Parts: sequence; structure tokens; C-alpha cells
Amino acid sequence: MSTQAPAPSRREQILKEAARLFAERGFHGVGVDEIGAAVGISGPGLYRHFPGKEAMLAELLVGISGRLLTGGKRRTAEGEGAGRAPAEVLDSLVEGHIDFALDDRPLIILHDRELDRLRDTDRKLVRSLQRQYVELWVEVVRKVYPRLAEAEARACVHAVFGLLNSTPHLGRPGALPGRAATAALLHRLALGAFEGAHSDGARGDGSRSDGARGDGIHGVDGSGQGR
Repeated sequence: MSTQAPAPSRREQILKEAARLFAERGFHGVGVDEIGAAVGISGPGLYRHFPGKEAMLAELLVGISGRLLTGGKRRTAEGEGAGRAPAEVLDSLVEGHIDFALDDRPLIILHDRELDRLRDTDRKLVRSLQRQYVELWVEVVRKVYPRLAEAEARACVHAVFGLLNSTPHLGRPGALPGRAATAALLHRLALGAFEGAHSDGARGDGSRSDGARGDGIHGVDGSGQGR
């Protein structure tokens, strides 16, 4: 039986090329005709799939926020259903986000540059999905390290997202190690960040470093607010 993934639909092709072009040249630097040419159809033909560029941008940013949340819920449910330790569930969440950070770099750039171009309703939906995704991580992190305060755990999650989502800025193509090596490096850095955040008296096993104050992350207000 074939395990080959189904070919992307025309709509998916349009969104992929729109994301690439928007990321490379900015939302206003790309015309509908150029997006159409990238997928082999006329510009006006795009209107059979989307009413305009704004609708493409909204579907890209709302869509990836929804997919991250859905994927995170799936990984968490599968891990808990299989009786895996919270640390293994956190490990799986990190793996899933690294896949996004390495494979969907244009969407990270779009979020940073173009989120404010969305209609209020779409922008609020993106923010809502992102908050749910953060809280999913916070719950798992606090199971791994129950002595870590909720506000500190939330700040840690945002910091790790910032680390992983920096991949579009890590260097020019070809200047980095291969995908597997980069993924492994990011994985170590992310888990190391969580470990470092609570090593000062907040270990999940109840142990404490010599001389640790036990007050968590110093210099972080714990608001955990995203951009």
C-alpha cells in the first residue's frame, strides 16, 4: 500500500506560494498576478479560491495558529493516553514546534511583519488560538516542574517560543548544519532553557541547588504577554 502523501490542492498551492512571496517581498510588494503565476494560473483565476490577498493572509495566519494548537492537543492527548511521563509529553511538544519553526519559516516572518494587517476579528482569533497554545504548554511544564510558579512557567514558554521562532534569522541558506542537526540543537536549547529556568530551587524532584534562593526566574515580571 502506498504511503505517499496526497498532492496539495490548488488552494494549498496558492497559500504556500503566497506565504513565500509575502515573506520575501512584503504583503504590499506582491500582486495577485504574481501569486497566480507562481502556481500556473491567471491572477483573476485566484478569485475562484480567495476574494483577495487579505483573505489569503488571514487564512495563513489563522490557519497556522489553529494547526499548532491542534497538533499540541494531539501530542498531549497521545502522550497522556499512553501513560507517558510529563517530561516525555513536553519533549513531544518541543519536537512539534521545532518542525513548525524549521518547515514554516515564511509563516513566522508573516506573523512578525503582517499580523496587524488582519481585520480585528481575525487578529483576535489568532491571539485567542495562541493563548490556548501557550496555556497548553504551561500546564505540561508545571507538571514536569510543579514548583515553578504559573507566571514563571508562562514566561518560560514565551521565551522558548522566541528561541525556536528565531530560525528565519539564524543565517543565510547553507550556512547552518543540516535539518536534523539543527533540529537536535534547537531541541537541546529549548529543554535546556526550561531546565535553567527552574534550576534555582524549582526542580520537579524537589531538589535544590546549593545556595539557591528558590524564587524562580530573576528579572522576569511573569506577565507572559505575547507580542
